[in-house]
Amino acid sequence: MTSVRRPSVVPIGIFDGMHRAHQLLLDHSVASASERDARVVVVTFDPHPATILAPDAIPMMLTTVERRIALLRENGADDVLVLRFDRDLAQQSPEAFIEETLIDRLGAVQVVVGENFRFGHRARGDVDLLRRYALDVDGVPLVRDHEVISSTVIRARVAKGDVVGAAEGLGRLHFVEGPVVTGDRRGRELGFPTANVAVRPGIAIPADGVYAGWLTAADGVRNRAAISVGTNPTFDGPTRRVEAYVLDVGHDLDLYGEHVIVEFAHWLRGMERFDRVDALIEQMHRDVEHARAELVE
Repeated sequence: MTSVRRPSVVPIGIFDGMHRAHQLLLDHSVASASERDARVVVVTFDPHPATILAPDAIPMMLTTVERRIALLRENGADDVLVLRFDRDLAQQSPEAFIEETLIDRLGAVQVVVGENFRFGHRARGDVDLLRRYALDVDGVPLVRDHEVISSTVIRARVAKGDVVGAAEGLGRLHFVEGPVVTGDRRGRELGFPTANVAVRPGIAIPADGVYAGWLTAADGVRNRAAISVGTNPTFDGPTRRVEAYVLDVGHDLDLYGEHVIVEFAHWLRGMERFDRVDALIEQMHRDVEHARAELVE
């Protein structure tokens, strides 16, 4: 017996950060798929199209592509098709994209996109073209609570250190992730051993400063943390780092080699250079207490 492929409702977009407007689009897709006995198959792209189309304006990404896929699945996607955005795809006609990817490959019965969605070579494709192929198309306004939400706006907030504003757009705290690697071990010498997180290049890291937030390790435990972003100017550090000091655990925590997630909840202060090490240590004690007060649940 020949199996019949279930039809697909297909949301299309970059979905960087999987922010609140993206969540609205996925909610709409899931509801529609339920009515049609269809599956939700998200089409997204990696790397960001600007890599080919505007190489001088490639944005810092809010999430890795792996995390983006995980967030899409958490928000209702049955499957995610990641198309490699290269010169061939950039030059593909919108008609070929519809026929080859949406109809032949995915069996799309409905396409769900942002209302200003454009696609294909020279951005010739639009909602009207999709409808000419007898596809049901929903152009969803990317607005929540009367606010237009975009990855661009959220990236700008992260870059300024406005992690509270970023969280409002994301619907969650902005985070970075990566393995804990060996640093210069200076934090341990000062009494504040930190997890030095190797964040993948191209990921949006908040502005230099000290933050209150959370560190989640492989065991899934979410620990309060004071987080430093910057080059450690007191010691003329050459490398920009994300370092997290886990509150209430201290010297007993060994995270080397573990993959961790660091969430940014509150900006505490800007990065400073101290003339004396003891002055730095005093400030670090204040930072820890400030972080502890901000992270009361």
